Amino acid sequence: MAPFPRRLGHGEEATLVEHLGELRTRLIIALLALAVGFAIAFAFHGQLLDWLNRPLPHKLKKPVTFSPIEPFATSIMVSLWAGLLLALPIVFWQIWAFLAPAFEENRQRSMTMLVAFATVLGLGGVAFGYWVILSPAIHFLTNYDSSHYHILIRARDYYRFVSFVLLGVALAFEVPVFVLALVRLHILSAARLRSTWRFGVFLMTVIGVLLPGVDPVSTILSVIPLVALYVLSIGLATFLEPRWRAESSTTPVPE
Repeated sequence: MAPFPRRLGHGEEATLVEHLGELRTRLIIALLALAVGFAIAFAFHGQLLDWLNRPLPHKLKKPVTFSPIEPFATSIMVSLWAGLLLALPIVFWQIWAFLAPAFEENRQRSMTMLVAFATVLGLGGVAFGYWVILSPAIHFLTNYDSSHYHILIRARDYYRFVSFVLLGVALAFEVPVFVLALVRLHILSAARLRSTWRFGVFLMTVIGVLLPGVDPVSTILSVIPLVALYVLSIGLATFLEPRWRAESSTTPVPE
């Protein structure tokens, strides 16, 4: 078995055994990337936990645990999530490389650009969620009715909440990629997006309100970039759609 699988060309025939062998090799590469990412994250998990604890109020800087195994299990969980984030580019590339032969060469280039664009937007969403949304949300939640509660934050629940917030914002930032993919597959058109822009803005506003930023300030800060990204996706679709249609019309039909 070759250490790195060969990427098939569009329309290239292969046996079922060859496809399964390629799939097995790509799964092994993805798992190895996850293992390496986990090892790196666990080696620096102390700094990672300190970084995740920064949005907490000063009196709650260290979350509490309630069982002997919880500190170890929680550190493993956080390291796994961080390792997956580090390994995602390789994992996504292995998935795309396996599926790419089903697409024509011109569409492969477009989808590769969309994957790279999605990676940039996802990282931007994580950064935005951490530095803009997370701190105001935690401040609001930990001070809500604080005169009636003795507030303690459990480590396991806190890191799950942080993961939910960052993942939710990162997925919301993928709206332009989703829109452009629909345009590329001829499910939507730029003209349709322009004519229904009010509905799109309303939908982005709803998504921004549903994100975990529960106070008005962080909610507004969530809505603004989502609307801007939706408008950007309309502009990109208007610019790219004619090129994509021209490429499709000039693609030779296989005999």
